[in-house]
Amino acid sequence: MFNKIHPQNTAPLAARMRPESLADFIGQQHLLADGKSLKIAIDAGLIHSLVFWGPPGVGKTTLAKIIAKNTHCHFIELSAVMAGVKEIRAAVTEAEHYQMQSSTRTIVFIDEIHRFSKSQQDSLLAPIENGTIVLFGATTENPSFELNNALLSRVRVYVLRSIEAGDLRNLINRAIKDKEHGIGEKQLEVTPDALELICKAADGDARRSLNLLQIATDLCKVIDGKNTIDIDVLNEALQGQTNRYDKQGDIFYDQISALHKSVRGTDPDAALYWFSRMIDGGCDPFYIARRLIRMASEDIGNADPRGLQLALDATQAYERLGSPEGELALAHATVYLACAPKSNAVYMAYKTSMHEAKNNGSLEVPIHLKNAPTKLMSELGYGTNYRYAHDEQYGYAAEENYFPEKLKGSQYYLPTERGLEKKIKEKLMFLRNLKK
Repeated sequence: MFNKIHPQNTAPLAARMRPESLADFIGQQHLLADGKSLKIAIDAGLIHSLVFWGPPGVGKTTLAKIIAKNTHCHFIELSAVMAGVKEIRAAVTEAEHYQMQSSTRTIVFIDEIHRFSKSQQDSLLAPIENGTIVLFGATTENPSFELNNALLSRVRVYVLRSIEAGDLRNLINRAIKDKEHGIGEKQLEVTPDALELICKAADGDARRSLNLLQIATDLCKVIDGKNTIDIDVLNEALQGQTNRYDKQGDIFYDQISALHKSVRGTDPDAALYWFSRMIDGGCDPFYIARRLIRMASEDIGNADPRGLQLALDATQAYERLGSPEGELALAHATVYLACAPKSNAVYMAYKTSMHEAKNNGSLEVPIHLKNAPTKLMSELGYGTNYRYAHDEQYGYAAEENYFPEKLKGSQYYLPTERGLEKKIKEKLMFLRNLKK
């Protein structure tokens, strides 16, 4: 039986436990340890425009507020979801007021700054440039892709990392014991295995860990007269929550990149792990299927042409079976592609030939390669001296030219010594060495 506990403070636990000083801030020691550049700047009061880039729940907003407090700056908080140019102008006007009245600098913090359009981002340039505001941005997306170059050139990007399990454990224990801001007044006990599950389920997200603790507190059991959160309570609170997975965001692309590179690097175990991470996180299996088809051509090619067919077969199998049965076929293809011999020769040949096609204009088709379906075309010499390969020795017209005259003799496809391509290479070398 679950016993609901309703804390007197109705604010979310994560909000109540938000640290107000660097001493209480957890994680990000690569930025905040003594001697690190950001810590030096904060201690010296030398604030500058910056963007915090990192996953959810790692303290981007909290750190911005702590810096503003430590440096005695006026703090204006905006959300790019709700704000626009009008709100930016109002913030600039407010900053000018504080600057004139008390020479106080203003930090304008914009959460999810990647959601601002180019014009909205451009409206920040002048007030940053003339020192009216110090911009603090927060984003979960790669600033290189989401912020324009003009804004990027005026800020410094700091990368915030996921919170380590040990730090999450300390945060949860602090919340359990804190009687003023946490849930200490409830004299709650959390079993060791439940505590570990909270840390695991939080997946590096401090806010998520506290939210989960708060939900579990409402569902806790009374065991031997004590409010207790055990593994059963945690499983009830989790209700199928999955690992962090940001569809179409950086984490999404990081994971597909890891999958692709694991296949390319012939590591079936790592490839299967990243495949499973994406499936577990809710990725559309058809997206993975499309990527596998791409890998089969880009990284395996003619070294093992069966890879492309297997990727197509796995896609069709998933289409017929659906989840979860069809995911096994995709896993099958993933492992096969990872184990297959690798060659990017076709991929590189395609890129080179596409470059040639785009940069050499509309080169004329050689006249001996043109068909002559009419008498006039025959009279003009279309098809003259064309050599029919099937009539030649080895079915190959040695020294025949199939290129426009300007590109005669070009070679794009350079087979490797791996898999089937080794035999293809030997055959091409043999034919090219034949004399007319």
